[in-house]
Amino acid sequence: MAKIGYARVSTRDQSLDAQIDTLKGYGCDRIFSEKVSGRKTKRTELDKCLDYLREGDILVIYKLDRLGRTTKQLIELAQWFEKNDIELQIIDMNINTKDAMGKMFFTMMSAFAELEANLLSERTKKGLDAARARGRKGGRPSLPDHKKREIKFLYDEQKLTGEEIAKQTGVSRSTVYRIVKN
Repeated sequence: MAKIGYARVSTRDQSLDAQIDTLKGYGCDRIFSEKVSGRKTKRTELDKCLDYLREGDILVIYKLDRLGRTTKQLIELAQWFEKNDIELQIIDMNINTKDAMGKMFFTMMSAFAELEANLLSERTKKGLDAARARGRKGGRPSLPDHKKREIKFLYDEQKLTGEEIAKQTGVSRSTVYRIVKN
């Protein structure tokens, strides 16, 4: 029986340090960690972690939402754990799925985790809609027309490569070709 940890953050600029330190303090023999959204179905390190787990092992996570964001996703994982005789421990909630109460609480918290993710998504959408209503648009500002004309001129001269034009004008090579194409 081994304690295996799994840590995840959603974006590259977030730090895994606190989760990893907590998992180490909890006695995990091995820790898998990654920086990827919990809504993604393909999470490389989680897949490696699940492949690594053996019957009788304990998967330890810091918070439930680190494992998944949808109830369906979490319940499927819980069923897989039960089928493979793997316990799940959630540190911040003091939950262990080895007993009936832990399983029931896990199922309830899965629904709350999905609700929280959906509410966050709704608030973000409402904020973006409100910003648009005030005349603000998201995304990168488009290149000024004089910059587009310069790129087209340099390309039409056929003296520089797309890469060289990109460096000279301060844009990416793909931007050069997109502007030339239009």
